[in-house]
Amino acid sequence: MQGFQGREPIFNIPRVLLVVLVALFAVHLARQALDPGQDLCVILAFGFLPARYAHSALEMPMPLGTPGAIVDFVTYAFLHGGWTHLVVNSVWLVAFGAPVAQRFGASRFLLLGGVAAIAGALAHLVTHWGEPVPMVGASAAVSGYMAAAIRFSFTPGGPLTAMGRLDPASAGRVPAEGIVDALRHRSVIMFIAVWMVFNVVFGIGVVSLGGVDQSVAWQAHIGGFAAGLLLFRLFDPVPAAGGRTGL
Repeated sequence: MQGFQGREPIFNIPRVLLVVLVALFAVHLARQALDPGQDLCVILAFGFLPARYAHSALEMPMPLGTPGAIVDFVTYAFLHGGWTHLVVNSVWLVAFGAPVAQRFGASRFLLLGGVAAIAGALAHLVTHWGEPVPMVGASAAVSGYMAAAIRFSFTPGGPLTAMGRLDPASAGRVPAEGIVDALRHRSVIMFIAVWMVFNVVFGIGVVSLGGVDQSVAWQAHIGGFAAGLLLFRLFDPVPAAGGRTGL
């Protein structure tokens, strides 16, 4: 993945983030060429289906079989319920993923996204055990990037501009505080509180996926957010402030 690092960002977006965005839109465009039955097979093969792990009875055999039960902890993030779902996730991904990608570099950025997606799938699995409705979307990974961004955005000299916008160019310079110190900032607490309320409130919404109505998987968002917040130090290449160790 070294090919993405050390290059100038395009339109102020790091190249690895552009590659991720292209992949998300390419997958969604490819699905538009499928008939409903074929698209349902794609969703069942690569979406995250809790019923698969509870061995619940399904009306049709699961595509990919056992390998599908492993890869879909990540692949579900590349599928979306519609154009609005994809565009909204992409906007948030650019806003919060760009500074994280600039700070972490390509390999760490992709790895954090994968870990956050897995954490989101696990949270969804625990809270929807045996449910025969697939979950899709990059929201858990995006939530992980959002949480990682706040670990260094609110520190003095961080990448927040005077207008409150995250500046990717300055994201890699400021050492991050430990999680305890970060949570002492009123801005961080307010951000997390508003984000939690936003997710719970919009969690009552419903989207249509493959002809089936599906509620917003807000538990997965929280799982991804927790991963980005708590595991940030494992991915951060910038030395901690004062040489501190730990979370």
